[in-house]
Amino acid sequence: MMTWLAHHRQALVATLARMGKTPFATLFAIIAIGVALCLPAGLFVLLHNITRLAADLPAQPEISVFMRQDANDADIASMRQRLQARTDLAGFRFVSRTQALAALSKQAGMNDLTAGLSANPLPDAWILSPAQADAQNMARIAADIRGWPQVAQVQDDSQWAQRLTALLGLGRDLAWVLAILLGTALVAVSGNTIRLQILTRREEIEVSRLIGATDRYIRRPFLYFGVVQGLFGGLTAWLIVAVSVLLLDPQASKLAALYSSPFHLTGLELVEALALLATAAALGWLGAYLAVSRSLRLIEPR
Repeated sequence: MMTWLAHHRQALVATLARMGKTPFATLFAIIAIGVALCLPAGLFVLLHNITRLAADLPAQPEISVFMRQDANDADIASMRQRLQARTDLAGFRFVSRTQALAALSKQAGMNDLTAGLSANPLPDAWILSPAQADAQNMARIAADIRGWPQVAQVQDDSQWAQRLTALLGLGRDLAWVLAILLGTALVAVSGNTIRLQILTRREEIEVSRLIGATDRYIRRPFLYFGVVQGLFGGLTAWLIVAVSVLLLDPQASKLAALYSSPFHLTGLELVEALALLATAAALGWLGAYLAVSRSLRLIEPR
């Protein structure tokens, strides 16, 4: 066991020393890997923040029904009876024009505007929750209610909810496609770096085989090189994403404040950052393993 640990420690030390001998080439390779990984990681962070922002919106699509300005208490009572008789509604609530004006006055920058009004311009409204929130069913309910007496306007918000969900789904699929493509590029970069190292150490590998070194022993330092290079590349990607979030968060917060929202951008969480590092290290190892295995099959001791 101690011998096995000593071999691995020796391979790791040799790998770090070899990186130190070619600092510029190593740095450029790490930056290339970091930039490639930060693109899908940044897209995942963007989608995560959009999902957080969407979570503050109503999760259940609703139908808003606005009464005419001349609607009286009898019209409102008749409307309530009609809604109670419908079996395709999960529930509904009434928002009077007084409540709507009070809610509007509490919003930032609206108090002075509402204070100068001589009369309440807002109508009485009903917020309906359909039993089935699919677009076809909501469109049918909205079309039916539009023909009722004293109904001025009906708004169906299922369309924007479906569009938002579709856009988020498209973004996630795009992020996965981008991650797969750039992960493949990372494997190629790591494999190419290892292949160049093998070519420069061809005679050393041949001598090692002549004195009885196994392929596993020869392969070990190259695998460590791929893992360490991928790990540093993943760390670079995490730093790029973290710095980008820090730079963009003040402007995003200012924009959110204009809409009275405390929204702030968040970066990668600890588990997500560790997953990024592990993925980068695994891809670096895979590229090194493929390159060194192929090269060793082509190298025979003379």
